[in-house]
Amino acid sequence: MEEKLMSKKKPSYPINERLKEYLTKYNREIKIPVFYDDLLRFSGGINIYDKNDNDTLWISVYYPEHERDEIEESLKRVYAILHSDGSENILPFLKVASIDYCTFGNSKPFRIKINNIFNDNYTYFYVKKADASRIYGLDLEHILSPNRINFLVYRDTLIEEHIHGIPGDVFISEYLPHCDDVGKAQLAKEFVKFNERCMILLLGDMRSYNYVVIPTHDFDHIKYKIRAIDFDQQAYEGNYKVYKPHIFKENFKMVELVSNRLRDNSIEQYREEERAVLAKRIITSKNRLRRLLKCMSKDTISTEENLKSLKKQLYDYTHDMKFKRANSMGQIVKTALDFVKRNYEDVSMKRIIDARY
Repeated sequence: MEEKLMSKKKPSYPINERLKEYLTKYNREIKIPVFYDDLLRFSGGINIYDKNDNDTLWISVYYPEHERDEIEESLKRVYAILHSDGSENILPFLKVASIDYCTFGNSKPFRIKINNIFNDNYTYFYVKKADASRIYGLDLEHILSPNRINFLVYRDTLIEEHIHGIPGDVFISEYLPHCDDVGKAQLAKEFVKFNERCMILLLGDMRSYNYVVIPTHDFDHIKYKIRAIDFDQQAYEGNYKVYKPHIFKENFKMVELVSNRLRDNSIEQYREEERAVLAKRIITSKNRLRRLLKCMSKDTISTEENLKSLKKQLYDYTHDMKFKRANSMGQIVKTALDFVKRNYEDVSMKRIIDARY
């Protein structure tokens, strides 16, 4: 099914000067001491298996003796820049516990595990090849979702913080069967909202292993949040179905949950709630969002074929001529957000008028 929905390989798009200026303004573009290509010089690796002896498609890599110390020192400095003020004072307390390389997917990231040598607390961050469409996805998520994302860019290298949570595929197979009725109803609600947000922001390929489920204990029950962790397919594909998480077979159990736990009017209520919250974020973040969408609208982050296909599908779906006139994927995202904002303002104005008269 997914082979028909998605391209087999998405290219990486370079960061142009306009986007670089935006990233600099918002402290995303910062000089770092190591590049993605530096980490590719590993001399070997060992396959990593999960607790059930399944291949994770990650390998733990190692480097030649004469390069290892320099690489590890540089990675500790990156951690200090990403999570602190970049001061060298914390470097003696840090240790690079592992450097893993993913052989699966487009971005082929490195996962860096940093330990505190005194208490063995650890955290991860990722080193990836910078891709303009991924960066747009990260910043749209930061501005318009309930989540904040910490990332840095320097030249052709992207540094991303680790997003904590239970991988969606693991949650569905191992945790979902043990959720109580209240938890399942709440998960269904969150999946509807997550689905709506992805569709509006054109965040594609949200198969279960590309998002995490975050459980939070609240008094006598557990609340759940669903959060995207992969932004490789931001506004690239020409098939609108790719931006609908409920389409993918990997999410069938979540879709089934929605069908069993929610009535149609509840589903529509939660979709409206998500659009309203999104509209409020659009309004409160208008200056930064306007600058980002201006960069995105003038950038090339997809093929002409994909753009034409998506424009047509969205026009057929909404009958909004602005989709038909869009000249870039960025303009399509801007049109979708304007549509959400306009509808929210129209409803708000009607409510004010009704209250007066």
